[in-house]
Amino acid sequence: MDYMKVSEAAEKWGLSTRRVRILCQENRIEGVIRKGNLYMIPTESKRPEDLRSKGRNRTVLKKLLDNIDKNLEKLSNMRPLTKGETERLRDEFLIEFTYNSNAIEGNTLTLQETAMVLEGITIDQKPLKEHLEIIGHRDAFQYVENLVRDKVEFSEYVIKNIHSLVLMDRPEDKGVFRRIPVRIMGAFHQPPQPYMVEPMMNELLVNHRQRKDKMHLVEAVALFHLDFEGIHPFIDGNGRTGRLLINLELMQNGYPAIDVKFSDRRKYYQAFDEYYRNQNELPMVEMLAGYVNEKLEKYVEILA
Repeated sequence: MDYMKVSEAAEKWGLSTRRVRILCQENRIEGVIRKGNLYMIPTESKRPEDLRSKGRNRTVLKKLLDNIDKNLEKLSNMRPLTKGETERLRDEFLIEFTYNSNAIEGNTLTLQETAMVLEGITIDQKPLKEHLEIIGHRDAFQYVENLVRDKVEFSEYVIKNIHSLVLMDRPEDKGVFRRIPVRIMGAFHQPPQPYMVEPMMNELLVNHRQRKDKMHLVEAVALFHLDFEGIHPFIDGNGRTGRLLINLELMQNGYPAIDVKFSDRRKYYQAFDEYYRNQNELPMVEMLAGYVNEKLEKYVEILA
């Protein structure tokens, strides 16, 4: 086994040498060998979770989740939206959600152009692929709405159907788990080999059902999203599919749909790195919880 010095571990993990020594003294790093005053750390060791920061963040998160519960209860006691109000808010959301989710993945159509494409207008000098991504995402969201209405159980079949609509421009790849290795450029985590995708997806669905019984739904949904994107089950369209799955689970459980903003993409990507580098799910949970609470407060304000 190869080892690194405290100074090397500190540089690799972005910590001070003093902090790394404390972690060694507290036996927080597995496989450390001590030689006098020196610590030799296995090069494969991962940066230990910072329990001090996580404890503070979890207190903040609890307040946010409590606020979500209060706002959800408050909203349930208010008058229902009229049909016209519901359709207006839904159409506005669909445009923004479709724009942001596709923009995160590199689609260059603007918010206004996205709205035009959804109305059936072709944007000059923009690739057909980008038009199809907009239409596919709209169709996938409409399918999600139907699943919620019909109370269809969350399953692998449902996931593959959503992906088939998202990837309408790639008929040979839609709704099919990938058969080749992939890399996520710039990410700390690398997805599993193809033969592991199906068993890992089966395990993820089982774990998700168990998590929903043990923790706040928003936490369970955030963890599912982190793990789903880590598995990266499809050759393309994983991000768009994953964000649609977030809304499927939220909407099926009485929460409003949310929209991960293109402007927040750096924070969004960093939340994945924090989870896979430091086993810390809190940044993603807080981000999604913030979106949920913001949407609930918006509806409460409208109906007040």
